[in-house]
Amino acid sequence: MKTNQTFPVYRKLNNNRRFYKILDSKSFEEIQVIGTKKIHQLFEAKQYPDLLFIQDLLSMIHTGILPSSETEWVLQIEK
Repeated sequence: MKTNQTFPVYRKLNNNRRFYKILDSKSFEEIQVIGTKKIHQLFEAKQYPDLLFIQDLLSMIHTGILPSSETEWVLQIEK
């Protein structure tokens, strides 16, 4: 993981059902799209697997994780 990472960083899953705004190396916001509903929550990593998940999002190590943007994030919030 980059130590000089600039935050926030935006990511999404390739199915466009989950959007992430990574605030720092230990926290992120998530928007889950479930049908016509959206769930927006703040997540604070407290356990090692959660920290690894954030690292995976940042590195985009899995093919299902894609880059996103602030514009795309705001569109999800406003819909």
